[in-house]
Amino acid sequence: MPISIDVFNSGYKPIPNPSGWTAPQQATWPATTATLIAGSTDALLVDALITTTEGERLAAWVQASGKNLSMLYITHGHPDHFFGARPTLAAFPQARFVALPEVVAEAHRSAQALEHWRGWLGGQFDENAAIPTELTSDKLEIDGHAVRPIALGRSDGVINTVVHVPELATVVGGDVAYNNIHMWLFRSTPETRSEWLDTLDALAALRPEKIIAGHRDPGAPDDNAQRILDQSRRYIEDFDKAAARSSSTNDLVTRMMDKYAAYGNPYTLMAAAASQFGT
Repeated sequence: MPISIDVFNSGYKPIPNPSGWTAPQQATWPATTATLIAGSTDALLVDALITTTEGERLAAWVQASGKNLSMLYITHGHPDHFFGARPTLAAFPQARFVALPEVVAEAHRSAQALEHWRGWLGGQFDENAAIPTELTSDKLEIDGHAVRPIALGRSDGVINTVVHVPELATVVGGDVAYNNIHMWLFRSTPETRSEWLDTLDALAALRPEKIIAGHRDPGAPDDNAQRILDQSRRYIEDFDKAAARSSSTNDLVTRMMDKYAAYGNPYTLMAAAASQFGT
């Protein structure tokens, strides 16, 4: 039986009363994906969302697949990719909960910075989140099909890894590339934005045909790798130019919305813009 990929999309999550948000629409956390890579009997789940409710929905979705979950792999150490893991681990106690070593270190740091995350989603997530253990091999198999976890470099503030499925010319991309959502450039600098562009180049070097982005608008037209790589590069470059030319948060937001009004989760843009001006 060939290997298959199915994607769970959390949708957008309301953020109650976020600091600095004055727009009439509800502020939200970006839609986030978890991806099931399955063979004939076994499966690997990539990422586990953030809230307890999402985690419960995700666990039920994996159970409904009928597959034996042998591994839950985390692409990077931001809480919105692993704080929601416990319901799935409870449903599949045999599953290994793993990440590459640099991701494990970042997950520990995230778990120790709860006050930061309470400001956005307080009361909605497991404050005693399970932490993945270190995966020391980059050679994995699902029912004889090769999959490969790869550390690519820094993107949205931390080291990001991906899972390459060569047989399907697909990369499950964590937060290296985004799909029709404003990108997380919170507290970014010209140097870190340049690093992110380098990481996108490393992703492109894998020559994927499809990229499953960790943040994907539910209405995104497809998972075409070239489109997603192009839009992610362009967004970072445009933000870099706009930040250099802007004198305030509102100025930067306006410059970006002139080009990216159709993208999901404008709160992400506001937070990123405000961080450029120390507010």
